[in-house]
Amino acid sequence: MSLRDSLVFIDGKFVKGEEAKLSVWDHGLLYGDAVFDTARVYEGSIFKLDEHLERLFDSAKGLDITPPVSMSTLKEIVIETVKQNAISNGQIRIIITRGVGPPGLDPALCPKPSLIVSALAVPPMLGRRGLRLLTSSVRKKSPISVDSKIKSINYIDNILAKIQAKAAGFDDAIMLEPAGYVAEATGANIFFVKKVKLFTPPTTVALEGVTRATIIDLAKENGIEVCERPITCQELYTADEVFLSGTGIDGIVQTIEIDGRKIGNGSWPISEKLREAYANIIHSKFLTPASNRLD
Repeated sequence: MSLRDSLVFIDGKFVKGEEAKLSVWDHGLLYGDAVFDTARVYEGSIFKLDEHLERLFDSAKGLDITPPVSMSTLKEIVIETVKQNAISNGQIRIIITRGVGPPGLDPALCPKPSLIVSALAVPPMLGRRGLRLLTSSVRKKSPISVDSKIKSINYIDNILAKIQAKAAGFDDAIMLEPAGYVAEATGANIFFVKKVKLFTPPTTVALEGVTRATIIDLAKENGIEVCERPITCQELYTADEVFLSGTGIDGIVQTIEIDGRKIGNGSWPISEKLREAYANIIHSKFLTPASNRLD
């Protein structure tokens, strides 16, 4: 189904994608004053919907936006949106904006938030082949400015890093936090393997990814030691394996090169083990609870 023909839920009703519109006075458009989350549909079921909704509501609380519906009602809306679009495999996006109001930064100008839910059969955003990454000169926002746990629609720093990477012929960018340690990619968390141990940056600046948490749990279940600590670019260059994780990229995507350095020796035992474990969980355990089923 195309963007034009898809059905989008906006403030209480479904409309065709070509008719899905927000006011030019919505503060989400005027000031980026909005939060969002994404979830993935696999074989007609939604993966970890509860976790995504909880993160969305936490983000909304961080911006002091009161969602226009309860979490349980939003869950029903999300499921119905997937049904309306007949999605078997694809991506869901949920956005809560500050709402319509006159120009001015004061949130009190907007009496009612807006809710948008869409579902599309889109492929993994970075494909499946090994990635070539560039370390961007664009730094992630400091947590003393905007906490990374607030998943706002304002992705300008990430977009600037993506532009830089693509202009240089790379697939994506690694972004550093203000002190110079590795934070994440432009739309995914990052892991590396060294001597059979799995390492990932803390979420002080990086997004607290649902897929990231799933991979950490799977690693521990499979006897792989996990270490969360500050990471330097040099550690990525000399790693045995590097991979990205995220909902938008559909799980795990391996990295073959960073800043011109070839990663590892072409063998991926840990990431392949985790990729297999992730595939198993999305095709079995994730089907429960039954309230997430679409049939």
